[in-house]
Amino acid sequence: MNADLHAELVLSRAVREVAEFADAEGWGRPPQMFALVPTADLVAAEPGLLDQIDQGDELTPIAQEPLPDDITGGSMALDEFLATTSWPPAVRGCVLVQEIVVLPPDAESTLDDALAPLLADHDAADAAARAAAAAHPERREARLFAAVLRDGASLSLLQIRPQDDEDDFGDLDLRTYPNLAPNLIEALHHTLE
Repeated sequence: MNADLHAELVLSRAVREVAEFADAEGWGRPPQMFALVPTADLVAAEPGLLDQIDQGDELTPIAQEPLPDDITGGSMALDEFLATTSWPPAVRGCVLVQEIVVLPPDAESTLDDALAPLLADHDAADAAARAAAAAHPERREARLFAAVLRDGASLSLLQIRPQDDEDDFGDLDLRTYPNLAPNLIEALHHTLE
């Protein structure tokens, strides 16, 4: 197996573990970061964790404190928070989990028309976009999982929140889309530099 494929597989396993953790915590949670550390290093440093860790996984996610209340997904506050975040060398990667609102593809043109007069003021445009998305009749809540490794591997996944009339059988439905959260992935890579 080549190195890139191996890194992608290791990262996807770690993100799956984070997704299972987030799903067990329920919806309505603030954004949260997870450090990805080598499992062997973690067990060597903390032998008492041996029974709690899947030693078959190369990386183990370590939950950090949820982000402060004033950090909101997608806002400048999140950008600023990530710009001041750094990880020690022992951390091989990180995952950010945040709840977002997703809209159907045809909603974009409607939002663009509404925001055009506000584009000169970034904060006003951001606030208007959030309000329009929250009020859109076809909005869906989702969790965004954005993950990166020091070696350059990255992964972005969405978990759409089941609606009241949908069956939720406990299986995690994690989806990816082309070019999902590229700016967030870039910001997470900078935290590892």
